[in-house]
Amino acid sequence: MFEWFKRGQESSGGNGYHGQNGSNGSNGHGGAAMSEPRPMIDLQGISKVYHTDAGPFLALDSIDLQIYAGEFVAVVGKSGSGKSTLINVFTGIDHPTSGEAIVAQTHIGRLSEGQMAEWRGRHLGIVFQFFQLLPTLTVAENVMLPMDLCQMYDMSERRDRALYLLDQVGVADVADKFPAAISGGHQQRAAIARALANDPPILVPTNRRAISTPGQPRPSFACSSRQRRRARRF
Repeated sequence: MFEWFKRGQESSGGNGYHGQNGSNGSNGHGGAAMSEPRPMIDLQGISKVYHTDAGPFLALDSIDLQIYAGEFVAVVGKSGSGKSTLINVFTGIDHPTSGEAIVAQTHIGRLSEGQMAEWRGRHLGIVFQFFQLLPTLTVAENVMLPMDLCQMYDMSERRDRALYLLDQVGVADVADKFPAAISGGHQQRAAIARALANDPPILVPTNRRAISTPGQPRPSFACSSRQRRRARRF
């Protein structure tokens, strides 16, 4: 069993929408007026079955979930409850057994692997649990890599943008060092800057450790949120 909790960007409270295997956790959008915004993430009847030696394992069961622009959503639950599977489905890393995922107004299940890679690079900023910085690239080059792969921004602008993002998360001073030469906390911040490189509409930390520093989880998350808004002005 896992649960998800939503909070609007401008609100201080939170509305909890709960989902678990066999339940519908949708906040619903049937009968909505045509003028209402479309969900940024729209999961419709998502199920995922893994076939193991012990038999089929149902990881997700008919999950409905709509997330709108400006909302913050936390998915919480025990290990093995389906959290990572849910994230993998709407980021296009894995495919559902049934149901449809519409993300950033794109039916991602209809994309080829090549199209998916390009779409993901432009629309998602993923902060991995263990940061996944490439060891043979400097910190700045790691931040520039998504721009290079997706041909975002002029080549002459990419390093300046990388330095700007690193400065916003407080690690511009390590821009020309390799990941092995900096602390885990600095790697964490560099990974957040890299996730923001292409100014994606959706930021996806895959684990709370990916965006929180021990003893200071809220400031780290607030920094990444604030940085995403500032990055648009660069």
